[in-house]
Amino acid sequence: MFRPEILLALFIPFIGTCLGAACVFLSRREMSNGTQKALTGFASGVMVAASVWSLLLPAMEISAPMGRLAFLPAVVGFWVGTLFLLLLDHIIPHLHMDAEEEEGLPARLSRTTMMVLAVTLHNIPEGMAVGVMLAGLTEGASEVTLGGAMALSLGIAIQNFPEGAIISMPLHTKGKSRPYAFLGGVLSGVVEPIGGALTIAAAGLIVPGLPYFLSFAAGAMIYVVVEELIPEMSAGEHSNIGVISFAVGFTVMMVLDVALG
Repeated sequence: MFRPEILLALFIPFIGTCLGAACVFLSRREMSNGTQKALTGFASGVMVAASVWSLLLPAMEISAPMGRLAFLPAVVGFWVGTLFLLLLDHIIPHLHMDAEEEEGLPARLSRTTMMVLAVTLHNIPEGMAVGVMLAGLTEGASEVTLGGAMALSLGIAIQNFPEGAIISMPLHTKGKSRPYAFLGGVLSGVVEPIGGALTIAAAGLIVPGLPYFLSFAAGAMIYVVVEELIPEMSAGEHSNIGVISFAVGFTVMMVLDVALG
């Protein structure tokens, strides 16, 4: 089931997170506000493009035999994914970067742990998205190609690179050691290969409802972008940096999906 190419696609996003977290060993200074906006905007653009080209459009293509109702599985799955992330957002205790008030259920956790959980929360749909694509590939779904799965995996890895840096570097500037900060960044991405592997293991159950699961992942990813990433990239001065970076990330993911898919 887990062929070499499947394992590679499964772990590429996690490798991107680890490489980003490793930036803490190279940088001697605190990450500037502009840099953080640029990285957040880029990650947002990648996630939105991946949601459209890699998830929603394939979901509607699979549902094409439904005729004018081909949009229905995509709409249903999208809303279920959005509401699922909304539920997790209210349950899992977490703290967004530069925020003072924690979200989720009350918990006696350190600020560091809460910030790692915040990134982990929005890594869940990314792991699921890759897992759903690979599940379709392992079950021989004609609408899912290895190139398309690799494009999604690589695109998420590219946006995970800045995410890894965004979690590890601020941890170091707040007084944590470089190895500790690196570990925090790495741990935030562990959920992706785990979630993806579990999704692949349930491939037999997922493939019959593939358009629903693809759009479910899209809805969850868009929730993360709108609820967390866009507000972060737009807050304060120089929000244009985040907007331009969003456009760059969007086009990079769009090119990857079309070229490799």
